[in-house]
Amino acid sequence: MATVLVTGANRGIGLALCRDFHNRGDTVIATCRNSSDELEALGVEVHPLDVTDNGSIEALSSALSSRTIDVLINNAGVLFGDSLHALDYAAMETQFQVNTLGPLRVTHGLLSHLQSGSKVVIITSRMGSMADNTSGRSYGYRVSKAAVNMVGTNLAQDLAPEGIAVLLLHPGYVRTGMTGGRGNWEANEASQAMVTRIDELTLKQSGAFWHAEGQQIPW
Repeated sequence: MATVLVTGANRGIGLALCRDFHNRGDTVIATCRNSSDELEALGVEVHPLDVTDNGSIEALSSALSSRTIDVLINNAGVLFGDSLHALDYAAMETQFQVNTLGPLRVTHGLLSHLQSGSKVVIITSRMGSMADNTSGRSYGYRVSKAAVNMVGTNLAQDLAPEGIAVLLLHPGYVRTGMTGGRGNWEANEASQAMVTRIDELTLKQSGAFWHAEGQQIPW
């Protein structure tokens, strides 16, 4: 039985991941800025967490005391659409703080709870792939996800000597509140595939960019 910590756990993919890990018997530590009725109904451990706030991360680390995290899933994220002729720099900065620096802050702040064999997962997006960009737009989101891909590859290098593997994982186009209910599959379907990819992760694959369905995504 593993101890799994999930950020952005109150809805969507984060909630589905908490449910799947909990249902198979893992210990789930769900974190989010504000909980939800659906999350509370799972009966998992819930802690407040703002991934943009170092003090909030320090408080979480303190609350965890000496506990070990086997799987740290950096799922919290935001999406604001934009285009070249309607750029919103404030929204870009928010996406950078949450989507890019959030996973780095959380992973760094919880390093003392990771050990050899632990796994760090960053939920990213193929919209951060330069080779896969054929439609433009979404400047802030694309840039934040491209940048977090570099965060993940850096972490993979730095954590390898400690026996900690890192996975950059694209969940697919999932029907959630973030996508306005549009997508190719439901959050529970994506979650089941993501859990499989997380289970399969080894140090040999650390730092790679994977689709939840099992294929690698070009940078």
